[in-house]
Amino acid sequence: PIVKGSAKLALEGDKGELGEQAILALAQALDTYIPTPERAVDGAFLMPVEDVFSISGRGTVVTGRIERGIIKVG
Repeated sequence: PIVKGSAKLALEGDKGELGEQAILALAQALDTYIPTPERAVDGAFLMPVEDVFSISGRGTVVTGRIERGIIKVG
């Protein structure tokens, strides 16, 4: 689909058909045409480490993308 609109107008608060309405239509079109990826939440947790940072007052922090499983607070 082709969705005509202006992100600039939407950011400026324009509620017309080229402003916020167009951005909402674009989001709806994306939700319709792009399937939600299957997530492997049943397996063991797997997160390849992409980078490591040393943050003063916090310690060592790693970043990465969760490939499998889930993570919970606590």
